[in-house]
Amino acid sequence: MVWIIIAVIVLLIIVWMISAYNNLVTLRNRVKNGWAQIDVQLKQRADLVPNLVETVKGYATHESQVFTQVTEARAKAVAVAADKQAGTAERIAAENDLSRALFNLHATAEAYPQLQANQNFMDLQRQLQELEQKIAYARQFYNDVVMKLNNAIETFPSNIVAGLFHFEQAEYFQVDEASKQAPQVKF
Repeated sequence: MVWIIIAVIVLLIIVWMISAYNNLVTLRNRVKNGWAQIDVQLKQRADLVPNLVETVKGYATHESQVFTQVTEARAKAVAVAADKQAGTAERIAAENDLSRALFNLHATAEAYPQLQANQNFMDLQRQLQELEQKIAYARQFYNDVVMKLNNAIETFPSNIVAGLFHFEQAEYFQVDEASKQAPQVKF
């Protein structure tokens, strides 16, 4: 009788460990999927940026510093995205730089009323706004899943399984301090 009770307890522990492990794997895969969704949106944004820059260039030829900043930030973001060795933190920093540069580009464009009336510019700006909204949603989804994974890794008793199978916490997609500050645009 004692052996049956011990066998049932061992069986329950094994079933619990399998369930906890599967939950951690599911959460880790959701984190990877969340990052992949962000990646898709960021690629679309990177593809749209050169068209937007060229359109604004036609109207604001003396704003070369802004164009250089956007072009360099885009090039850096694309290079980091292509680098398989780059970590999440590097990718986030590069994308934050591109976001700041695009904000400066939009602020520059506001100074040119004839540009604001250009249909091509308006279409590109609308597309970029839609992409930024999708990126924001994808970042929120990603951070929600990261929080669930990190909670599962840190909380008892699933932290036992996480430690046994070397699950690691994921990084949040955070905006850096420089991106939180409104850029200064001077004409």
